[in-house]
Amino acid sequence: MEYALITGATGGIGYEMARLYARAGYGLVLVSSSQSRLDQAKGRIQEAYNVPVYVFEQDLTAIGAAEKLYEKVEQEQLAVTVLINNAGFGLVGATDEIDLHRDEQMIAINVVNLVSLSKLFLAKMYGRDSGKILNVASTGAFQPGPYTSTYFASKAFVLSYSRAIRYEAKARGVQVSTLCPGATKTDFFSREGTKTPANAMPAEKVALIAFHGLERNKEAIIPGIKNRLLQMFPLKIKMISIAKMKQKH
Repeated sequence: MEYALITGATGGIGYEMARLYARAGYGLVLVSSSQSRLDQAKGRIQEAYNVPVYVFEQDLTAIGAAEKLYEKVEQEQLAVTVLINNAGFGLVGATDEIDLHRDEQMIAINVVNLVSLSKLFLAKMYGRDSGKILNVASTGAFQPGPYTSTYFASKAFVLSYSRAIRYEAKARGVQVSTLCPGATKTDFFSREGTKTPANAMPAEKVALIAFHGLERNKEAIIPGIKNRLLQMFPLKIKMISIAKMKQKH
């Protein structure tokens, strides 16, 4: 049985990706920091699809969490052929005002544990000469983000890192893609402390685009024509727009 492992799997893009892979006949490994939400997600998916679902409660804001998660998966002897590094969060504010500990937690989940999970499961995929990895970045990866500096920088890292390992992995039969969504209707903005933009895309639509993009082995997946067109704007204009938007909050 082939399994898709999805972090941040109890809501938003992660949950919708889980549904898509269950529909495609994959077993699921769902990861979240909330056991109750994992149990709810498992129940809903198993009610709709006849696939095995494993759930692991793991807080990925802690350094070393990826190794603990990997050990749990190995103990169950699950063949993870699709890895979706979706877990993450953002923070808004001037860099000197954002709590240092929260910034460090964000770097741990957005960067450190994403790298660790990619490395650990990539080695297993190399052993099978096949596999797929989808790392979730953001349209914020394409420019610096004043008043959300660490978050945007973390997503720029994800995009750069994913492109690099994609180059390495291609010769060994493993696909690596990066999802760069714009504003999406999830709990991301409430966690960030801001309002969800009116033009935010539904998580279900973003997930479907991501699913097909990964199947087609696209390097960078940017859902929405508007989000793709925005990348053509001059860097300074994009930075000014981001700063104004984030300063409102």
